[in-house]
Amino acid sequence: MANVYFDHNSTTALKPQVLEAMMPFMINQHGNPASQHSYGRNAYEAIEQARRQVAQSINAQANQIIFTASGTEANNFAITGIASNLDQAQLLTSQIEHPCVSNPAKAMQYRGWQANTISVDNNCQLNMQDLQTQLAVPTNLVSVMLANNETGAIQDIEKVVELAAAKKALVHTDAVQAVGKITVDFVALGVHAMTISSHKIGGPLGAGALVLNKRVDIQPLLYGGGQEKGLRSGTENIAAIVGFGAACALATKSLSDFGRHTELLRNQLEAGLASMNAIIFGQQAKRLPNTSFFAFENIDGETLVTALDKLGFAVASGSACSSASGEPSHVLMAMGVDADTARGAIRVSFNANNTTTEVNAFLIALKRALQELKQMTAVAA
Repeated sequence: MANVYFDHNSTTALKPQVLEAMMPFMINQHGNPASQHSYGRNAYEAIEQARRQVAQSINAQANQIIFTASGTEANNFAITGIASNLDQAQLLTSQIEHPCVSNPAKAMQYRGWQANTISVDNNCQLNMQDLQTQLAVPTNLVSVMLANNETGAIQDIEKVVELAAAKKALVHTDAVQAVGKITVDFVALGVHAMTISSHKIGGPLGAGALVLNKRVDIQPLLYGGGQEKGLRSGTENIAAIVGFGAACALATKSLSDFGRHTELLRNQLEAGLASMNAIIFGQQAKRLPNTSFFAFENIDGETLVTALDKLGFAVASGSACSSASGEPSHVLMAMGVDADTARGAIRVSFNANNTTTEVNAFLIALKRALQELKQMTAVAA
């Protein structure tokens, strides 16, 4: 079998329809959106059309979308920009946040803020009692991801908003992994800010967005020519933004089909994993339909990833952004998983193009890889 890609939570292939939408702005249409001639006006309108497409995909208003260069930039912008315009107080994040949320939160301590974390249970679900207890301390900002990038666990953001509102705290959610996989409704969630990203849904790298409630006051990320309402100056990456909009429109149309298909694949995979005595993390939680995170006793995750890659399957050993560190998953550690088991974790994340045949072939390859690694371990012992 040809190489099979099972790492879509890390990044996705650019969809052909998205590339088609981008091409005019990569070759022929080179106007600056700030220019008053026809080239500039065409570029400006293309950006505004993309803004509308992105907004429609999450039930937001177009004027609430601030384009950035990535989800990481948008998360940093949200944490530092919102906090900088609030009184110094406590800033709460969950223990399972991506480093692009947890690290800027920690950095706010140098500006006089208290940065603390909310615990999760062994199914990767936010501990609401812990949140409520910690909110007894004056808190101005809470950030909890909508769906975890490793386990796929979906958080009850509406409840977070309810508890935070009682203490007059603003809420931000990182929805990068959720958009395109489950319904994401900015209005229904009730959050004040939300982060989304293009390359997780078949769009190009280099485009993300921060979605802001109109009542939120935020300090500009970049000063300059006044683009993006003066909050993120710099000449726009028109082609990437256009691609982002096209990807959002496509994802909205195929959302229900994506959910049904990838959940079928995940169930097939996890039935096979159960027969191999795998430990499946967060299985009792409400999860993204396409994501499975698992481990085998006494098997190193990075070694297994390499073995599977040689057999033609691309999977991940946790988050792609931090897998090179060699440290056990901070998500699993927060869930109470022991370090040795956590180091063995493997993530499979499907897309609409993956098939049941590929899953069957993967299970066969996985069984072979496990047997070979166990034999090597036995010889070494």
